[in-house]
Amino acid sequence: MRRVGEFEVRRVVESEGPLLKPEVFFPQSTPDIFAQHAHWLKPRHLEPASGLLVLCIQSYLVRTGRHTILVDACVGNDKDRAVHRPAWHRQNWPYLEDMCKAGVRPEEIDFVLCTHLHIDHVGWNTRLRNGRWVPTFPNAKYIFARQEYAFWEERHRQDGGAGQGMAFADSVLPVMEARQAVLVDTDHEIAAGVWFEPAPGHTAGNVVVNLRSGSDHAVLTGDVIHHPIQLVRPDWSSRACEDPVQSHRTRRALLERYADSATLFAPAHFASPSIGHVVRAGEHFAYRD
Repeated sequence: MRRVGEFEVRRVVESEGPLLKPEVFFPQSTPDIFAQHAHWLKPRHLEPASGLLVLCIQSYLVRTGRHTILVDACVGNDKDRAVHRPAWHRQNWPYLEDMCKAGVRPEEIDFVLCTHLHIDHVGWNTRLRNGRWVPTFPNAKYIFARQEYAFWEERHRQDGGAGQGMAFADSVLPVMEARQAVLVDTDHEIAAGVWFEPAPGHTAGNVVVNLRSGSDHAVLTGDVIHHPIQLVRPDWSSRACEDPVQSHRTRRALLERYADSATLFAPAHFASPSIGHVVRAGEHFAYRD
């Protein structure tokens, strides 16, 4: 658990481990950069035996004293992902049990915030009950950026939910149908000290979540930055980025703004313990837990 002033921030990890080949996930990547930085990447961020990137799929639980907030909802259980994401097909992770161990029951969640609507950020929005997808958090308002929702709604209309859009039907639409979703601008204030900030590039309506309590500040960066290798190569955008050039600009700006500051970074996919500070390291950046 980390504190941001009076706020409490906890992680709920769904899965963590070697997942993707560097050259597949980062199309611009070159083996020499990974070799140059192997001394700090291995074994925590790059598995030595397989050479795969180590990634964490997780949510952040935020307790403000007035509200309990879940940021990003991972992959989810029982989802049909056989064609496009077989590693995530009909999983049975103990995610809700782990959330309860962290002291929060599903019915206690007041807000679910999705930094964007990719498959590994919306899965636990819903769960399977009697053959139907229903909202996992029955008392929550689900906050989606309006621009992000419109983008995926149109893609779903065009391709029926192939690729990244496959989660729209089972993890987003049921929330809309249950009237628990609220569409907002990308600079929306959710509650006192909690607000969205536009972070375009990875997706059309991508946001980061800011937390401020007293003089303390944290930014939950979602997928603006996926992996620590991007601290030394911010120009490397992932294959999942809709606009790689804009993604690079957004990432660089965020790193420049908060490097060597007291602001906590909480990326969605950094290996445990994930939360830390960005610092300058010559011409590049580094990370301190």
